[in-house]
Amino acid sequence: MTLSSRPAAPDGAGLPRPSAPVGARGRWALRDYPGLLWMVLAVAVTLAHPFVPGSRWLMVHLVLLGALTHSIMVWSTHFTQALLKTRPGLDDRRAQSRRLVLLLVGTATTVVGVPTAQWWLTVLGATLVSVAVVWHGVQLLRRLRVALPGRFRITIRYYLAAAVCLPVGATLGVLLARGLDDGTHGRILLAHSMVNVLGWVGLTVTGTLLTLWPTMLRTPIGPRAEARASTALPGFAVALILLVAGALADLRWLTLVAVALYAAALLWWASAVLTPVRRSWPPREFAPASVGLSLVWWVVGLGLVLVRLATTQTWAEFAGGLGTTTAVLVVGFAAQLLPGALSYLVPSVIGGGKTVVRAGQAWFDRWATGRLVVVNGGLLLALLPVPSLVRVTVTLLVLVALATFVPLMLRGIAASAAAKREVEAARARGERPAGAVPTPGLRDGEPDRMPSIWSPGQVVAAVTALVLAASVGVAMDPAAAGLAPGSSTSAGRTGAPAGEAVATGETTTVRVLAQDMRFEPSSIEVPRGDRLVVEVVNVDPTNVHDLQLLGERTPRLALDESATLDLGVVGGTVQGWCTIVGHRQMGMVLDVVVTGDVPDATDHPTHDPTDPADPADPAGTAGTATPYPAPVHLDPDARVERPVDPVLLPLTTPAGTVHQLTLTATEEELEVAPGVTQTRWTFDGQVPGPTLRGRVGDVFEITLVNDGTMGHSIDFHAGALAPDRPMRTIPPGETLVYRFTATRAGIWMYHCSTMPMSSHISAGMHGAVVVEPEEGLPEVDREYVVVQSEVYLRPGTGHGGTAPAEVDPEAIAAERPTFVTFNGIAHQYDAPDQMFAARVGERVRFWVLDAGPSRPTSFHVVGGQFDTVYLEGAYRLGGPDGPAEGAGAQALGLQAAQGGFVELSFPEPGHYPVVSHIMVDAERGAHGVVHVTE
Repeated sequence: MTLSSRPAAPDGAGLPRPSAPVGARGRWALRDYPGLLWMVLAVAVTLAHPFVPGSRWLMVHLVLLGALTHSIMVWSTHFTQALLKTRPGLDDRRAQSRRLVLLLVGTATTVVGVPTAQWWLTVLGATLVSVAVVWHGVQLLRRLRVALPGRFRITIRYYLAAAVCLPVGATLGVLLARGLDDGTHGRILLAHSMVNVLGWVGLTVTGTLLTLWPTMLRTPIGPRAEARASTALPGFAVALILLVAGALADLRWLTLVAVALYAAALLWWASAVLTPVRRSWPPREFAPASVGLSLVWWVVGLGLVLVRLATTQTWAEFAGGLGTTTAVLVVGFAAQLLPGALSYLVPSVIGGGKTVVRAGQAWFDRWATGRLVVVNGGLLLALLPVPSLVRVTVTLLVLVALATFVPLMLRGIAASAAAKREVEAARARGERPAGAVPTPGLRDGEPDRMPSIWSPGQVVAAVTALVLAASVGVAMDPAAAGLAPGSSTSAGRTGAPAGEAVATGETTTVRVLAQDMRFEPSSIEVPRGDRLVVEVVNVDPTNVHDLQLLGERTPRLALDESATLDLGVVGGTVQGWCTIVGHRQMGMVLDVVVTGDVPDATDHPTHDPTDPADPADPAGTAGTATPYPAPVHLDPDARVERPVDPVLLPLTTPAGTVHQLTLTATEEELEVAPGVTQTRWTFDGQVPGPTLRGRVGDVFEITLVNDGTMGHSIDFHAGALAPDRPMRTIPPGETLVYRFTATRAGIWMYHCSTMPMSSHISAGMHGAVVVEPEEGLPEVDREYVVVQSEVYLRPGTGHGGTAPAEVDPEAIAAERPTFVTFNGIAHQYDAPDQMFAARVGERVRFWVLDAGPSRPTSFHVVGGQFDTVYLEGAYRLGGPDGPAEGAGAQALGLQAAQGGFVELSFPEPGHYPVVSHIMVDAERGAHGVVHVTE
């Protein structure tokens, strides 16, 4: 909730005491209620977060973009007027209302657009918010220009700098919503979050607290506060500019320097601005205590960002671990700052004298000690490595403590209004209002002020509540806390048929259908002590499925096939899933919920320790958990036994040829690196699949035969046609015919399009189609085809004499490949007799396709320069008449599913490395050598 007021400094504070600006008194719905609305919505989303799409994003942005941004717009306008004393009509209530409506609509549009992945809504919302803030900044600048010289004009300059930051942060947020690769996402996320939190919010807070902080503490402002705030502002601004530039330019060291510079500027600002703390701490009221603690968490959050920038190796790793930092900044900083500031400002704006102010403030200060201890102690406890259910119960308690502010604020406003009416009635009767005289019982010389909020009893009660919440979390999941290893929950988790559950002699039989990447029903209930029998029937016409539950697994079932699992007496709530790679990640899970008079120690499905790579067990409590990518130590003496021939055979067929080919989908054990094998899903038993070659106008008729153990399909990018029939998934044993006409030149990808597509492509189901223009291409001496792709190994298998590795869908989702390969095998073209070959002066053409499924490539020949570059169907350098003169290219950059070719000649004999210049991928295996001889 946001209201307007003027800072009320104590005698001798040296702060301005202007009259209230227009609109500061009375009701104003657009000013008073949107902030309250966003706070209530944030609480609601937090409570219902398991059922709300994008709930974490919503919780953060309802607080920061919703409540806090609305408050900044209102309060910075008010304080600017209070400090500059400009004429009231310069920016009247009507103009301010238009901005607030624009902000409200923009915020609402954004919080709908991002979770629903409606990018146009996101762009519209961000634009409206940015326009509102820019308009707001222009009005602040107008006030500053027409105002007479005076103190604390630096505060308005802080507001102006903050107003510049928000549109930048909004633009970066729009880019994030568009979808980026992990590295770019991490860089943009850093710039977006920091320019908003440190810029838009941080500069507003530091500018406002210059005068508001001593006013809240009822103490004089520090003598050097204004001067140090003036010198700190350029440091803040430069730090933010460097931070954004460093993130966009992928300069990690520069972002680290920028955050450190911001921290230094903050310390310089605080050294004088927070001087009153030494004289007035601990504060006697909730407002300054809550604001002060929020500033502590702000500094902690800034430190966490510094630590993550200094210790993480990649931008993806940086972004992946921001949960703690987000909790600190949202809960510790923002969620305490806003109630703290409003607890002081709301009673002040209502006015009416000491009696009225204190009547309202008494409600804002109610249970203050307990609320502060619960919020700050609970947040600290939740950030520790405690069991997840302990974190859940403590977080709920923190949420309750924060949410308590809303009814207290409403009661405080009502109490102030009632007291104001009583004062006016007393004055009308000619009586002196109550509270106009000093509070009874004061000693001589003691200031007349509110009672202190600090209460030992509330401290004890708050600590007790936190301990109780943590105990409830431990009781709900004792195994996670290392307790009760023989409990019924433990029995359920380990898959013991009976555990400690008492058998009832009854049997619960459930029929489960497998279809469309789900089980129906997806959750079944079994009374405690009953024997459970599950009959699984596959009714999916396009795919095979199975079910693994409590260490038991059905065979893979084709259409209309069934199998039965007799699981005995189930000791606790568990979860099963389809074991076919990627199906579990697509949602094929089955929850078994145990019901009965004796409650199970956990009410949520648990992991199955029989699966050591179970993603539900990241801590490794169920087995040996291996971080991704799984470490694979290659034998330096190992060689690739069956290297893939990279030579592209010449095109000898005439124009208009009908190319007929049968591709068979199989599953084979193949090498993915020297001495390392994986169960590969293939077209014709090879990875990549056969390279097809033709001309524009040729017809390709491909017969796909599924000889595998699961559903497969095929998608040719070289053909333009409706995908409904030719790209459909077919079950094992079936065939389909895919016919298309090549109408455009280039190197085109083909791949299996069965979901999850990322797993099928990663497992090897991809290949290339080279389509030449009708008139052909200039002749060259040698042609090679290089298809880059990623390999994701299930941890702990695939080499050293063990069974071949399986595809790891968890690593695929995290985009953490074990290897990045040229033509399906890492490092295969490094061995002396397996290198690319060329002679001095020969023209060599490399056709390059990035099959992904996720990572880009930057194809580069070390020591070579390309004089011809053909990318996605068009020449970018050189052309059909010959190579470029006096110009060259160093790399061919491709995103996933893009392709092209490059040509070059080698000036002298030697060994020329061929790499993806995304060097981490070259080191993962996207590497080879051209051996050039005389």
